[in-house]
Amino acid sequence: MFDFDQWIDRKPSRALKWLKYEGTDILPMWVADTEFKAPPAVIEALRERVDHGIFGYSRPSPALTELIIARLAERYDWRIEADWLVYMPGVVPALNLACQTFSEPGHSILMPKPIYYPFLHAPGFHGRKAAHVSMVEKDGRWLLDLEELEAQAKDAELLLFCNPHNPGGTIYSREELLAINDIAKRHNLLVCSDEIHCDLLLDEGKRHLPYAALDDDAANRSIILMAPSKTFNIAGLCCSFAVIPNAELRTRFTRAARGIMADVNLLGFVAAEAAYQDGDDWLAAQLAYLRQNRDIIVERLGKVPGVKVLSPEATYLAWIDISALEIEDPIGFFEQAGVGLSPGGQFGGSDFVRLNFGCPRAMLDEALHRMIAAINAR
Repeated sequence: MFDFDQWIDRKPSRALKWLKYEGTDILPMWVADTEFKAPPAVIEALRERVDHGIFGYSRPSPALTELIIARLAERYDWRIEADWLVYMPGVVPALNLACQTFSEPGHSILMPKPIYYPFLHAPGFHGRKAAHVSMVEKDGRWLLDLEELEAQAKDAELLLFCNPHNPGGTIYSREELLAINDIAKRHNLLVCSDEIHCDLLLDEGKRHLPYAALDDDAANRSIILMAPSKTFNIAGLCCSFAVIPNAELRTRFTRAARGIMADVNLLGFVAAEAAYQDGDDWLAAQLAYLRQNRDIIVERLGKVPGVKVLSPEATYLAWIDISALEIEDPIGFFEQAGVGLSPGGQFGGSDFVRLNFGCPRAMLDEALHRMIAAINAR
């Protein structure tokens, strides 16, 4: 029904992912959007809206708000109220707004490391200090070092968090999140949790648990950031939302946004509503396809001496440890082989590279062939 094997030429579309390597045959496997067409329902809804022909200022429909409320209840057993929702043009702007709103200049903001790179930059943009807590490997998964978190928390006001983790792909359990929240409670930390990958769960049988759904305390100290953008490959339409149960925090957040935060793109609202209304069959098919891609990566790269990759539980991103290869310039090395990856140092892990496997199987096969051949030829 849905053709994820279709290799679509994105070069004429001015896609950022492909523009980086314009004029070369390098396969771009870096920035986190996929090579898949959005769900048919989304495309059709956008066509209808474009045919209307007028593109003035817009607001979210009551139907979109009701869809989000129902979705969070059904998929995550999290019951929210409509006024907890704050629509935003993107998770990264919302993340930066949280840094500015819920910390003081010169103070520390905590975050795991490695982590999605805008986290690393956000404190400095607003005159704050970034304090890092190591992610450690445990039983084939990447988890926060709780001892480090405890030691650093006393000097911070805000914890930036990524659930599921990017780039490691961890789906945190209730027990793991409760341990983090116990520390946050002891040190009166607010928590801004980026949960943009919450629908992209690859390990069947595991469920995403929003940080604020842990208990009343977690709800009262958290800002949850979500979006349909990664799930349905509509990131360029710039529609996301924050869920802030605490009325005081929500008021501070929305006041800080006045005059500086852009409204959501009207086509973003249209796409989000269509995706949440009619996109779940497409999502299920995409997840099945991504699971196979992930398993291919783990199997093939796992056989290459000097390469280590843990099987990501979520996302379409592989976090690959190449430290044993001792390559001085990993990104240049793999670009020379015809594959464009994200540098691990960008996320705080210089011995790693990140590979986006949200692509047709033929593209992934070719990329892995090029990478493995280059490593074996060293």
